[in-house]
Amino acid sequence: MQWQKRNRSWIWSALALFAATAASASAQEREHASFPSRALTLVVPLAPGGVADITARMVAQKVSESVGQSVVVENRPGAASAVASVAVKNAKPDGYTLLLNGNGSAISASLFKSLPYDVQKDFVCVSTMGRFDLVVLVDAQSRFKSIADIIAYAKANPGKLNIGTVTAGSTQFLSAVLFTSMAGIQAPVVPFKSTAEVVNAVRGSQVDLAFEIVPPVLSQLRAHTMRALAITSPERFAGLPEVPTLSESGVQGYEASSWNGISVPAQTPRPIVDRLSKEINLALADPAVAEKLKELGITPLGSTSDEMCEHMKAEIGKWRTVIMEAGIPQQ
Repeated sequence: MQWQKRNRSWIWSALALFAATAASASAQEREHASFPSRALTLVVPLAPGGVADITARMVAQKVSESVGQSVVVENRPGAASAVASVAVKNAKPDGYTLLLNGNGSAISASLFKSLPYDVQKDFVCVSTMGRFDLVVLVDAQSRFKSIADIIAYAKANPGKLNIGTVTAGSTQFLSAVLFTSMAGIQAPVVPFKSTAEVVNAVRGSQVDLAFEIVPPVLSQLRAHTMRALAITSPERFAGLPEVPTLSESGVQGYEASSWNGISVPAQTPRPIVDRLSKEINLALADPAVAEKLKELGITPLGSTSDEMCEHMKAEIGKWRTVIMEAGIPQQ
């Protein structure tokens, strides 16, 4: 009889545990179904006003309209995005705190000896948002009319061609380094503090050409005060359809671009990640949002969570190779 009592006791315990587990799962399902039930915060690791910040605000506004909750954009620049990244890393993994990251995070993973976060382990990717094509540009009066002209001159005059970009270690700087490697030329890449300084250097003949993202120089290109020789992305940029890609211009297989996306803290439930991804993709597909982004020189580019994670992984690997082969010291 004793064994029967023990069996009954075990059965009741198992039933109680099952009931508790079922209740917990049901509560989680209700929470996921009602998400979001309050305001969300999108942390941007940059100062207000730049193209990445504008992209974040436009998408945030559209997502807010769709879900019926505010999406507050919080700018937290500093320490190569570490300030914003650590804040989101330490946030509760419930989908209410989001991080704007992307190509800069991929480069930092290889450029810095240590970071207070791991972009692949501490975050879950949600969706990419936009691609910022880079352009190879010269002064409107430059003798260089094509990439072929650039490469021919550089090969005939090793070390005499100068390329200008912003900040050493930036996407623009590394894209220029990648170009010299793939084109087989020797050409120093000269870093400047800002886009304005790069533009002035090109126009003042301090450097022969420059690599820069399209948005801040688009108006000058359209005004014909500067001339675009090539786009660095795999496809031509819709806003400058007459400008060939670098791959089309003879540097076959070349591809580089800046991009951004949204991530959330690790351990965020997958149903919430998928809901956020769906809302971001819907926002990017909105004709008004897409058209405005294109006017600013941004290509709308949504994705699934898994696609963004794979892209991040590939970008980390690519830029690590560029940094190592160029002998750029880790910071």
